[in-house]
Amino acid sequence: MEMLANTGHSDRNITTPLLEAGSHGEGAKRKRWSRKKVYLDLVEAEKQAGGHGEEGSERRWWNNLLDIEEAKKQVLFSLPTIPTNVFFSLIPLVSVMFAGHLGELQLAGATLANSWANVTGFALVVGLSGALETLCGQGFGAKSYRMLGIYLQASCIISFLLCSIISIIWFYTEPLLILLHQDPQISKTAALFLKHLIPGLFAYGFLQNILRFLQTQSVYVMPMVFSVIAIVFHIGITYGLVHWTALGFLGAPLAASISLWLSVLMLAFNVSCTKSFERTWEGFSFECFDYILTGLKLALPSATMECLEEWGFEILVLLGGLMPNSAKTSSLLAMW
Repeated sequence: MEMLANTGHSDRNITTPLLEAGSHGEGAKRKRWSRKKVYLDLVEAEKQAGGHGEEGSERRWWNNLLDIEEAKKQVLFSLPTIPTNVFFSLIPLVSVMFAGHLGELQLAGATLANSWANVTGFALVVGLSGALETLCGQGFGAKSYRMLGIYLQASCIISFLLCSIISIIWFYTEPLLILLHQDPQISKTAALFLKHLIPGLFAYGFLQNILRFLQTQSVYVMPMVFSVIAIVFHIGITYGLVHWTALGFLGAPLAASISLWLSVLMLAFNVSCTKSFERTWEGFSFECFDYILTGLKLALPSATMECLEEWGFEILVLLGGLMPNSAKTSSLLAMW
């Protein structure tokens, strides 16, 4: 009996620890299952985020380094912009090329005139239009669509006022170039070229503003098509005015002015008559005068940066005019 009692007592002592160990094992299982469930939830979240495991983390690392989708969009937007800017910029250069076929003096004069035009005119109006990239971009992003047309009008007024001042400088180019120790004959030829390019200066200013207006709305194909039309038309009209009329040398800058105005009219007609621009162009408004100062605050720094970029090379052409054989030197620098 005593042995049985001791045995029963020992059984109870053995059983109790087993039960306690079993209950402890159930708790550990619950903890392991909770951790496993959390891990499965994390894996599922990674799958939904675009990857799982090491592959998902690798993809996220590459996405942080380079956003492929954004890069594709920027490339697709930039491809039409490149030929647009190239073809419109080629219009004055094509005129210089046709003028250069008439003789060495004409080539030197047209080259010097083109460099002077870039330094004192074209670079400035391109820089002034840079204000629209900020203003129209903000307006379009904020869905204030009608403000894009207001900003465009204000920028065109600024360009018109600046071009009026520049045209006076161009009209008296000959004494200014002689003051800079350029050859008198080349200076006279360059002055004639610039006087007939003055209408094109105004057109170029308006053209740059319209291009910025369209680019902020992600409109790229239409300007590219019009730029191709303009350069093809320009080649034909330049050849005709230079070789088939009595204008000769003067036909080259006149052709550039005509082609630039044609480009402006094509773009303006498309903007005013296309339904896709109804929200951004509501017609002319006196409200644009209230934003001239706002545009100037952004346009002047932009014009300064553009001028500093252009002046570095164009000054070389002016320095070439100081060398002994200025006609050939200026021409060679222009071709380089």
